Amino acid sequence: MTELDATPDRLAENVRRRQFSYEAEGAGRRFTLAAALTVLGVAIGALLIWKTSSSLLIIFAGILFASFLDACTRALGPVIPVGRAWRLTLVVLVLTALIVLSAVWGVGKLPEQARVLIRVMDAQLDVLQQRLLSVGVDLFGPDGGRDFSRWFPDHDKLFGHAQTAVGTAASFLANTLVIVFLGLLFSLDPGAYRDSVVMLVRPRSRERVRAVLDEMGSVLRSWLVGQFIRIVLMTACVWLALYLLGLPSPFLLGAQAGASNFVPYLGPILAAIPVGLVAMPLGPSMLIWAVGIYTVIQSIEGYVIGPLIQRQAVELPPAWTLVAIVLFGSLFGVWGIALAMPLFAIGRVAVIRLYVEDWLGDDHS
Repeated sequence: MTELDATPDRLAENVRRRQFSYEAEGAGRRFTLAAALTVLGVAIGALLIWKTSSSLLIIFAGILFASFLDACTRALGPVIPVGRAWRLTLVVLVLTALIVLSAVWGVGKLPEQARVLIRVMDAQLDVLQQRLLSVGVDLFGPDGGRDFSRWFPDHDKLFGHAQTAVGTAASFLANTLVIVFLGLLFSLDPGAYRDSVVMLVRPRSRERVRAVLDEMGSVLRSWLVGQFIRIVLMTACVWLALYLLGLPSPFLLGAQAGASNFVPYLGPILAAIPVGLVAMPLGPSMLIWAVGIYTVIQSIEGYVIGPLIQRQAVELPPAWTLVAIVLFGSLFGVWGIALAMPLFAIGRVAVIRLYVEDWLGDDHS
């Protein structure tokens, strides 16, 4: 009687065990399928990013320009108490006027300065090459390296090179227009574009993602304004110093020295080469003075003024910053080098907030 009573219990227990086993196997298969789909999605996403990297970098450059316009518009808020659209219009008009005035002023002066600068640098490269050859160092290779005519072996290919030059110029102009119009459109209503991205995540995570995107935008604005101030200060200081020393084309040398600060560490080192080449024909003392003054200005800007300006914007570890510049440059070329710093800045915010704090549960703040 006891065996007959226990049999249905054993049968029910066996059924429950089999059902649990089937459910566990089904959950395991679903987990495996979800993991495979996740890996596949990440792989496809990485492939798409790789294939469209140039277009994505242009879009990011448009976002960067929009951040600059937004920062200027926000800065005018306490000064001019009008609507955002009016302040943005004023910023665009002022920037357009500055560009037009700079172009009108530069048409008469910059081409001649550029020609003088190129002639001086070319002559000094010849002198440098001869001096190095005298001690057995071939700087430009066995064929001279700087004989640009070797790129045009016959007249039939001249038209092809002209087509390439025209195509490159047209591509640069088209990219510039895309960046400008993207920046204008994004800056009209940045909150709407932010919310359109936030809608793609789960409802319970939208507030967190919105806060992280706002922080990334704040970092971009602060970093851009700081970089703009640094570039203007560096350009003015180097321009004035080289003008007082009597070097030719001081404005172009100052402008390239200021623009080089957009790429930290590597840019200022490369910017010293034209300064040295232009100062060489004026004698060793002028060379020492020019390079020495440039080094002093760059050191003060890089170690004192720059950190003070960027202290409230974003703190980027120097070693990781240089690693980011090298990696982005090797992966994406010139665009990668130019945009490595802002990409690293917002990427660092995203990693800290979404991965370190939310996923790992580590309170980084």
